[in-house]
Amino acid sequence: MSEHYQVNDQDQGKRIDKLMTEVEPSASRTQVQSWIKDGLVKVDGSSVKSNYKIQGNEKVEWVIPEPEVLDVKAENIPIDIVYEDKDVIVVNKQRGMVVHPSAGHPAGTLVNALLHHCDDLSGINGAYRPGIVHRIDKDTSGLLMVAKNDHAHQSLAGQLAEKTIDRKYEAIVHGEIQHEYGTIEAPIGRDPKDRQSRAVVENGKPAVTHFKVLKLYKDFTHVECVLETGRTHQIRVHMKYINHPLAGDPKYGPRKSLPIDGQALHARTLGFIHPVTGEKMEFSVEPPGDFIEMLEFLQKRR
Repeated sequence: MSEHYQVNDQDQGKRIDKLMTEVEPSASRTQVQSWIKDGLVKVDGSSVKSNYKIQGNEKVEWVIPEPEVLDVKAENIPIDIVYEDKDVIVVNKQRGMVVHPSAGHPAGTLVNALLHHCDDLSGINGAYRPGIVHRIDKDTSGLLMVAKNDHAHQSLAGQLAEKTIDRKYEAIVHGEIQHEYGTIEAPIGRDPKDRQSRAVVENGKPAVTHFKVLKLYKDFTHVECVLETGRTHQIRVHMKYINHPLAGDPKYGPRKSLPIDGQALHARTLGFIHPVTGEKMEFSVEPPGDFIEMLEFLQKRR
């Protein structure tokens, strides 16, 4: 699909890759740079480099490549099923597992494992995300609910929208939080400096995180976080916002941190109303071994 844009005075001096993310907001800067490298973006009919600066009164033309077609296959990957019936599955996702396939992760995901485990997953979210009602990050461990049919999916998604799903997380954060409870209410959107990240921004979507201090350690705090909303990277962004970023967080945390592979964040408790029986269901799982090891390490160095 071919598109074009006529440069105006406000665009003068902008890098072409930055301008492209503004006029084609569905594309990331990385995607745009790939298009430019492949000659799919032209300025006044000529190919340019990503660092080309707009001169003014130019015509930018680009071709959006066809999306890569993913072949989502069932894979015999062990998964920890906490609960299952004919309508829902509750999974304890291991750290390091991506929830659903994407161009960067075409295989080895929770969806690939679920397709091997059962063939009756809801289709509301399409072929790449069957059954997936909500997600947690690759390096976040813990509980996820999966819908096995469209009725269950609609019910669980409705509960998420109405904020009636109970979701409690455990995290280890930098710094010593001196008050026992807190609420972070700050809107989250794309980071204007890095489109692959999220940040607290004025025009972001409403986001609310409640937290409780579980234990203080030297330079770190073990906290429980309760989500009222479910924005991408919400806990990670909110804790960074109050200057207590998650330990081990490669995107939002400091370089020097605890020796843990990925952010110290675990979805411990999940509660919802069963979409068919109407029964209140709640599940809880302990954090993984590396998370417990970090707490033991902090206890010893007090």
